[in-house]
Amino acid sequence: MTSNTRSGQTWRATKILATLGSASESEAQITQLVQAGVNIVRMNFSHGTHEEHLKRIEMVRAIEKKLSQPIGILADMQGPKYRIGRVVDGLSLVEGSLIQFDQSDEIGNAERLPLPHPEIFKALYPGARLLMDDGKLALVVKTLADNAFTAEVLTGGPVLSRKGVNVPDIKLDTDVLTSKDLKDLEFALDKGADWIALSFVQSVSDVLAAKAKIAGRAQLMAKIEKPAALAEIQDIINASDAIMIARGDLGVELDAAEVPSVQKRLIYQCRKVGKPVVVATQMLESMIHSPTPTRAEATDVAGAVFDGADAVMLSAETAIGDYAVEAVKTMASILTSAEMHIKEFPFDGPAPLDVEPSIYHAVAKAAVALAQTIEAKAIIAYSASGNTAVRIARERPAIRLFVSTPELAVQRRLSVLFGATTLRQAESDYEAALSITKETLKQEKVVHTNDAIVVVAGFPFGLAGSTNAIRVEHI
Repeated sequence: MTSNTRSGQTWRATKILATLGSASESEAQITQLVQAGVNIVRMNFSHGTHEEHLKRIEMVRAIEKKLSQPIGILADMQGPKYRIGRVVDGLSLVEGSLIQFDQSDEIGNAERLPLPHPEIFKALYPGARLLMDDGKLALVVKTLADNAFTAEVLTGGPVLSRKGVNVPDIKLDTDVLTSKDLKDLEFALDKGADWIALSFVQSVSDVLAAKAKIAGRAQLMAKIEKPAALAEIQDIINASDAIMIARGDLGVELDAAEVPSVQKRLIYQCRKVGKPVVVATQMLESMIHSPTPTRAEATDVAGAVFDGADAVMLSAETAIGDYAVEAVKTMASILTSAEMHIKEFPFDGPAPLDVEPSIYHAVAKAAVALAQTIEAKAIIAYSASGNTAVRIARERPAIRLFVSTPELAVQRRLSVLFGATTLRQAESDYEAALSITKETLKQEKVVHTNDAIVVVAGFPFGLAGSTNAIRVEHI
């Protein structure tokens, strides 16, 4: 059983994703992260070899078995990365100066820089911006020539070889999955990753192309980090299984002042159609080297809860940080506190449902309303696919949601879902399944004799896609 319970029977609904790396590569370290509150581990395929990732995957599965707690695995694809070539040592760009970019592999200097990406040259136009080194340097394109362009330096500074390049004003004609990504994707799917994170999504066609490659072997999480994606955002959300608001690159290509409102709007749009949404990047950044967060970081994490996020993610904090376990414990504490106080603030309920009318969404909405009206102690969803749980979680019930499923893979995938605690049961008979569920909840001290619970199930019982009934049961 996946437990969201903490000391004193306090439970946490918002899930935690943690990135594995050098600070979390032993079985003991990963175990500590999970016990501190991690629900899903992230494998960042921008770094490391397949052998290193396989070692971590095997450790996670061993820990999962040892703790009897499903742990989701997210494989994060690197995506198309753009970098300048090599440059001379000590190079610095001066504000107001002009510099030429070309596709030559010659070492760059103060007059020209190598940029070995023809797709950028094809898409640029005079006035387009060029950002380097995570936005530290900014240039604007002035003139175009064959396989070259000249840009004016708006914000200068030191330039190092192989630094990243962003072109926020244009949509590049490139495959969202590079040749490296395709190899990484096949590896991750073969090793049983539950989620695939798709980087630098620009359009819904990127999502559909990736889903075709995945072919149902995992869930797809589209990372929103390009301004171009915002033009098709609702279609992207609809086509994805979940969304990650990747504020790092998004904050480079967008004005930083826009990121908070974009985050809030994306969460709202995901909630409208019942898609899980993860807020990521720099949430507890100072804890890479500090045992405590800044107050602004604590407010940021709590703000994600108040906005309605399903999950939050730690990146460098757990991958390379000096205080990886402390970062998870801190995040769990902030999330729990925010959830306890959320009732103090005006809340109009979930965003209006914006999907085709269906009995499945109607059942989910009615079950939550019924449970809260009769003050039930829990909602129990019997779900072979996990889809019923997603619909119920969208309504953000104020009581516990337990999801009973026969599939371990479904348990792992639901590790990202707000409020969902999973039970693995394979009983094909409703009464037998209910009896086991009741006993489990009593053992967990979630319910006591005579308490009411609301059950959502489908009849014929155990048949995927048959959710059609709500029942009130008593302990």
